[in-house]
Amino acid sequence: MRTHYCGELRSSNNEETVTLCGWVHRRRDHGGVIFLDLRDREGLVQVVFDPDDEVNFNTADRVRSEYVVKVTGRVRARPDGTVNKDLPTGEIEVLGKQIEVLNAAETPPFPLDSHSGVGEDVRLKYRYMDLRRPEMQSKLILRSRISTALRRYLDDQGFLEIETPILTRATPEGARDYLVPSRTHDGKFFALPQSPQLFKQLLMVAGFDRYYQIAKCFRDEDLRADRQPEFTQIDMEASFVDEKDVMGVAEGMVRHIFKSSLGVEFGDIPHMPFSEAMERYGSDKPDLRIPLEIVTVSDLMAEVEFKVFSGPATDPKGRVAALRVPNGGELTRKQIDDYTKYVGIFGAKGLAYIKVNDKSDLEEGLQSPIVKFLPVPVRQALLERLGAENGDLIFFGADKARIVNDALGALRVKLGEDLNLYTAEWAPLWVVDFPMFEQDDDGRLHALHHPFTAPSCSPEELRAAPETALSRAYDLVLNGTELGGGSIRIHDQSMQAAVFDLLDISPEEQREKFGFLLDALQYGAPPHGGLAFGFDRLIMLMTGAESIRDVIAFPKTQSAACVLTQAPGEVSNEQLRELNIRVRKSVTE
Repeated sequence: MRTHYCGELRSSNNEETVTLCGWVHRRRDHGGVIFLDLRDREGLVQVVFDPDDEVNFNTADRVRSEYVVKVTGRVRARPDGTVNKDLPTGEIEVLGKQIEVLNAAETPPFPLDSHSGVGEDVRLKYRYMDLRRPEMQSKLILRSRISTALRRYLDDQGFLEIETPILTRATPEGARDYLVPSRTHDGKFFALPQSPQLFKQLLMVAGFDRYYQIAKCFRDEDLRADRQPEFTQIDMEASFVDEKDVMGVAEGMVRHIFKSSLGVEFGDIPHMPFSEAMERYGSDKPDLRIPLEIVTVSDLMAEVEFKVFSGPATDPKGRVAALRVPNGGELTRKQIDDYTKYVGIFGAKGLAYIKVNDKSDLEEGLQSPIVKFLPVPVRQALLERLGAENGDLIFFGADKARIVNDALGALRVKLGEDLNLYTAEWAPLWVVDFPMFEQDDDGRLHALHHPFTAPSCSPEELRAAPETALSRAYDLVLNGTELGGGSIRIHDQSMQAAVFDLLDISPEEQREKFGFLLDALQYGAPPHGGLAFGFDRLIMLMTGAESIRDVIAFPKTQSAACVLTQAPGEVSNEQLRELNIRVRKSVTE
């Protein structure tokens, strides 16, 4: 039906006769001449209809926004003074010779060239209209190209694309499963996979050596800007590898897609231990574009009379830390109060601060309600440790280490955003040397990643000191977002037994949840490891989208619903009877 896409015409097409198909993006009548901006997925081109051709002119005069039309005409240079440098096709226009209306359109529910005042629910209800907008199409087109690029890269690296089941069984992976009742197995349920973790390990046992897939995963959890109940994961696993091998392949893939898709080349990507990331940035996914750092000052505060500081400073599980904001003395009291409320979200009971007006005057040059509780030597040591200068503002956190890290880590990011402190466009980082376990308030151990992550010690050393054991795990972070993570897996039965024992997973529970994997490990499992990237999050970062929903064609809302299809929905009693399920109505008191 067409000879060219609208957006691909250039001055090199001058004097060519072309046939275009697309949507009328905009119609203008300028003194008896009709201008149509015709749009397809490749962009816009201006089509002009003169009144000399009465039939086609009248047809062009009748079309409205979002009509679907077919146009044949001659490409010509735009007259002097009318070139649009903001448009790739802005040097030319098409003189329309024939126009055919392929389909009329109702008035759109919102203007496609100005949607800023449109609620997200309306955009999602009419998603097929929202997706016509050039900025939305460009995001999904880039997503497709990145998908193609990473497949080519992994193919070149010897990886095989192998699909794993969608209908499987529930496994403990930290979130609720989506369950699917079985009609043929009364009272039993499938679970939709939270990840292909166990199956990709089985593929290594099976000898496929290098596996990948772009996998759909499902988690029934509370949503946020970078989460969806169903999401896409770049999943890979390889045999006879160590951390360096896996990280090398993954890093090469990220470098390849950034260079080929955005023209961005990364320098050396630093490696940072988990403990250092938490100490300096309060997060295991620090945004290194922000130059602010958290500094521990517990030793300086251990003997002060201010119990808010001395208590956590002398608590083995506590921490007192400071965050220096250069030129932060310009912040108003209202801004400081707002930041105090903000850190309260993360459990902080307050946000102490000191304004450094004159660092040479330790008596009168420091402005804060807490200065009077700090001896002069402590003030001096504090300013020296932080490298404070006149005009700076110092925020403090004092509580359990976890609360201090969460609160000051989030405050650091918030200040970076509010004060535009970014020093680079991209800041990738590998976080390594994660703890093997985390401990709850009852002293029980939990796997920081999952129970198949290999520790960096022997089974005997693991049993002797599990609280200090490190894992062979690694995460790739970009601009404060965890792109993905993975680990070397346990392939030795004695090590797996030690981990299960420390996690207090009984033999019966092991068999119930992981029996098929444990059986496979008995038949010559190779050393193996892998990694998974959140594909949606990666595209969100690369396109500069504010939400993960903007890079998924048909996403769910914050309440995990689809307003387009009205899913989830009720089903018939007949379907429920086939599944031997009765719906119990909830009672609202």
